[in-house]
Amino acid sequence: MTSKRFFIETFGCQMNEHDSEKIAGLLAHRGMVPAGSLEDADLFILNTCSVREKAAQKVYSRLGEVKRRKRNHKDFIIGVVGCVAQQEGEAIAARAPYVDLVVGTHMYHAIPDLLDRIGQPNRSETGAQVLTEFVGDSPVEIEPVLRQTGFRASITIMEGCNKKCSFCIVPYTRGKERNRPARIILDECSRAADQGFTEVLLLGQTVNSYRDPEHARIRFSDLLERVASTAGIRRVRFTSPHPRAFSDRTIEVVGGLQTVCNQVHLPLQSGSTRVLRRMRRQYTREWYLELVEKFRSCGRPISLSTDVIVGFPGETGEDFDETLTAVEAVQFESMFSFKYSPRPYTEAFEWSDDVPETEKGRRLALLQQLQRRIQLRLHEENYLGKRFELLVEGTARDGVNRFGRTTTNKVVNFAGNEPPGTYVLVEVTSVGPNSLLATKVAGN
Repeated sequence: MTSKRFFIETFGCQMNEHDSEKIAGLLAHRGMVPAGSLEDADLFILNTCSVREKAAQKVYSRLGEVKRRKRNHKDFIIGVVGCVAQQEGEAIAARAPYVDLVVGTHMYHAIPDLLDRIGQPNRSETGAQVLTEFVGDSPVEIEPVLRQTGFRASITIMEGCNKKCSFCIVPYTRGKERNRPARIILDECSRAADQGFTEVLLLGQTVNSYRDPEHARIRFSDLLERVASTAGIRRVRFTSPHPRAFSDRTIEVVGGLQTVCNQVHLPLQSGSTRVLRRMRRQYTREWYLELVEKFRSCGRPISLSTDVIVGFPGETGEDFDETLTAVEAVQFESMFSFKYSPRPYTEAFEWSDDVPETEKGRRLALLQQLQRRIQLRLHEENYLGKRFELLVEGTARDGVNRFGRTTTNKVVNFAGNEPPGTYVLVEVTSVGPNSLLATKVAGN
């Protein structure tokens, strides 16, 4: 594979993005080099996600576009990895016979060897290499990671999910919870700090349910505290947690350690206890609001973000009204909101999708209007005229300004020329519901 060029395109979450970094590291370790675009590549890998609506259709649509390059470059290799690859398996090779490689979520470490097989003279006779087996109780360690930035190091601490939410396909595509040993995680964190990374993002499907497989007494709160004390690390984030997995000790660590960013993602999904029970979320509306209060009183202001699904099977108008009142009560600083759509292999897939599409759209619009009002008010109260330290991430969308991120995970645009990874102090001068503008404070 020496001198071949690869291009990885990623759909989905931050876990998928980090998986792509691992795959890139494996390929680079074997002598391949990243390509700047699909057109410059000898190998194209599509890393896929099953969570969003019509995920498989989007994958096949993208593969149809990539197929054009293969018509004129017979040695061009196309691979599909990730959750849709795990979900569809051999079906991808049957529906898109020009695909050479289909690899599920547990088998990324095997990609270099599979590519060697594809490179054999009888490649056309062997068909696609398909590998979607689940491994054992521990994640396979992939050491060479080719990180996308020089300032934020994503580090997987656990994979899979033992929850059985009735709408979620993750347990099927990612398998059961598998935890990495704390000693390996902390070593990776220290190496990242030595390489100049100043922010760490701890990743897992239910990240706060972490338990060290070698020392059962070491829980997520202990790991978070140890990562936050790593020399050279200035910021620690984690995603994606489950509300039921938050212990009082974890909340205490979040409230007490300044290195741990004061932003927590707290998926609500619905404000109706009746709907939450059908979703198998393991908490009630009242319990969730009590958890919010624990964060509100943990010792410092915590910015909360969330996920909400509207139009879940059986959701009535009254149920939706309870979601609106819960959102109003919590005052989230940001929200990911979706119309429910059935996912294969989930419990809810067998249920009647009985909320009309037009009604789902109406409810989603009302929810998003409410959230826009909340965000604008919070931006005016909590950010306008105040100073924040930003970690600069790159050039803003206008191509002129820079943008950086606060510890509360707010993206702020400002005029400057600082390189990514720089820390600057700014004062917010203008806010909208979705954007913040600032000027640098003199002396930066």
